[in-house]
Amino acid sequence: MPATLGEHMSKSLQIAKELPFLRRYARALTGAQQTGDHYAAATLEAILQDRSLLDDRFLPKVGLFRAFHSVWQSTGTPVGSEPVEGIEARAQNLLAQLTPNTREALLLRALEEFSYSDIAVIIQVPEEEAQELVMIAYREMSRSVQGRIQIIEDEPLIALDIKSIVSDMGHGVTGIARTRTEAVALGKRERPDLILADIHLADESSGVDAVADLMNDYPDIPVIFITAYPERLLTGEKPEPAFLITKPFQEEQVRSAVSQAMFFASTQSLRA
Repeated sequence: MPATLGEHMSKSLQIAKELPFLRRYARALTGAQQTGDHYAAATLEAILQDRSLLDDRFLPKVGLFRAFHSVWQSTGTPVGSEPVEGIEARAQNLLAQLTPNTREALLLRALEEFSYSDIAVIIQVPEEEAQELVMIAYREMSRSVQGRIQIIEDEPLIALDIKSIVSDMGHGVTGIARTRTEAVALGKRERPDLILADIHLADESSGVDAVADLMNDYPDIPVIFITAYPERLLTGEKPEPAFLITKPFQEEQVRSAVSQAMFFASTQSLRA
């Protein structure tokens, strides 16, 4: 039986609810806001042209991500991409050496928290292969890039937890800052290779502003933001982060985001 107008509207509303998370995933996968958003937009255009891409057998979020992967896998180069040079080119070369579908599976599992069965549906592989792809991704990415990480976090237990996770991954930690002023001073004193920043800091200052200050001096440092309300930062109304972790987070999410971000040196920062 053909879907009614009401059913179409209901599905459209469900898809719209999941779009911020598709955009987050696309940005983490490509390493940049613009490229990730191009892919998300291309996915919506493909769905409008062919509604069958949203298979009714699957939940709306799974169907949306599955449609995204149909677009992602059908293109030889990123939508709207330009030739890259320097550090970003080196990152792309590293990515090209990884086993196909491993980063996708890892992000779907760690960042978006899909089950292995959902991942199998999204990237269209057997469930056992989806599990193996995640494990391969961790092995390959953990030995590819290591560096020094600055942590901007005002809650001591969370800061120590993050420090422990990244240290276990083999990264060094330049220090932990609790306020915007401390973060800027630390960053200028010891240049990090990656910044991991909370949004709301101890003195009511902003981790976003702290990162913006540091990016004036170090525009190529990748950044991971942490927030309890990711949907507030993925509105499309202003520059947004390519890497975003939701609080409360799991260790797997931090490991995945750090591994992904270390490949890219041109993350766009938020600005108020």
